[in-house]
Amino acid sequence: MKGAILQVELEQGTGLISGDDGNRYTFTKADWRAESAPSTGLRVDFTPAGDAATEVFADVTATGGSKRVPAALFAFFLGSFGAHKFYLGYKKQGLIMLAVFLLGFIALGIPSMIIGIIAFIEFVIYLIRSDEEFTQTYVVGRRGWF
Repeated sequence: MKGAILQVELEQGTGLISGDDGNRYTFTKADWRAESAPSTGLRVDFTPAGDAATEVFADVTATGGSKRVPAALFAFFLGSFGAHKFYLGYKKQGLIMLAVFLLGFIALGIPSMIIGIIAFIEFVIYLIRSDEEFTQTYVVGRRGWF
């Protein structure tokens, strides 16, 4: 069954999931089957057992894991223009990259080269992260840079 995490108490190792069936299910740290820690709002796939959830996995496809490869390609081919930032919904960061790249030619092109290097670094980071890590960091966590 699928649902979304409503609450996580990391200190106690417990959490609460709102299932797509309208019921709420509790889960423990022992039930969590993902590398990264659970977070509020994360879509999950789980097995219901009464009012508890077992075998809880992050539902990467529902939260944007499929955005990783297109974002990496945008970063590689159009990264200097901030295309990957716009694709991920980071308008402010995209505009900063675009402005620095276009106006960087006034300063002998050095700022433009730096933006190109940043885009390439982000391309590599996007490729080496798993779908789950990418989703947690850039889609759920909304981390704008690196």
